[in-house]
Amino acid sequence: MIKYLLNCKICKFEFESWFSSSKEFDKLKKLKLLSCQKCDSKKIDKSLMKPNLANTNFKIGNKRNYNQNIKKKIKEYQKFIKQNFEYVGDNFAYEARSIHYKKSKNKKNIYGKASASDVRELRDEGIETSTIPWIEDKEN
Repeated sequence: MIKYLLNCKICKFEFESWFSSSKEFDKLKKLKLLSCQKCDSKKIDKSLMKPNLANTNFKIGNKRNYNQNIKKKIKEYQKFIKQNFEYVGDNFAYEARSIHYKKSKNKKNIYGKASASDVRELRDEGIETSTIPWIEDKEN
């Protein structure tokens, strides 16, 4: 996982986002799937993140353990989600709206894929969503 500071060329808004790799960022940008959180522009660039200097005692070995612990925690969350939520794939926005507007007492937990603009629209409609980093099983 890698975190980038993203800059909108249109409104100059800066925001951070996680990607599975630098290639993943390039792929999403090429497919125009990245958008500004403020103005929804697709003209997004990445910039260098400043290093975290809060703990000067942080050694390379500790960093490796820290990264492994983060990856382990993300995988634990994923396991919980897979066991307790229904995967709806690319239909996440549609399914979330269906659950929300039917006001069913038997609300099911779902997870899936949604674009940043879909998530923003869902939140604007009062539909609670969360975004978490996702590690594919095939990755090391």
